[in-house]
Amino acid sequence: MNVLFFLIPIALGLGALGLIAFLWSLKSNQYEDLQGAAYRILDDSDLEPEEQARILSAKGTRKGRDGLKEG
Repeated sequence: MNVLFFLIPIALGLGALGLIAFLWSLKSNQYEDLQGAAYRILDDSDLEPEEQARILSAKGTRKGRDGLKEG
């Protein structure tokens, strides 16, 4: 029973810490651009133009799952 005197304040403290972290994330606009990360992962702007052309040409000659050319 004495252990509850330690566990309850620890649980309340961790809950308060989580709430504070969530409120901080709302205040600092962490949820403002939800689609941006999805599009940034697809961005090839860091590749050289020759490498982009090589990747695009390889995609054009590869066959898809149904046996048809992707393009």
